[in-house]
Amino acid sequence: MKSHTIYIARDFSPSPAGRVPEDGLFNGETFRETLLLPAFRDYDQVVVNLDDTGGYGSSFLEEAFGGLIRAGLTAADLRKRLKIISARQSYETKVWSYIERAAHAST
Repeated sequence: MKSHTIYIARDFSPSPAGRVPEDGLFNGETFRETLLLPAFRDYDQVVVNLDDTGGYGSSFLEEAFGGLIRAGLTAADLRKRLKIISARQSYETKVWSYIERAAHAST
């Protein structure tokens, strides 16, 4: 199984924020489009490390991870292929809740 780890602080920005490009350079849509979706195309498992940033707003997390559902991935596929690493359990919980909400909204 080919696995890839994305360290948001190193590979994207130590200060991710916002939902869309109009909110700033390091927003959730840009993260999803430039790092997350390409990783899901190229690897069997994608590990996202959320540590070492200044924090995350709900708009960034929802757009980045809930947006995976809107981009065509399924919650079942994400449960198998996505692993979230964070010293703060609340971030992992939020990511999965945004994925589940987006999946529910798409049905």
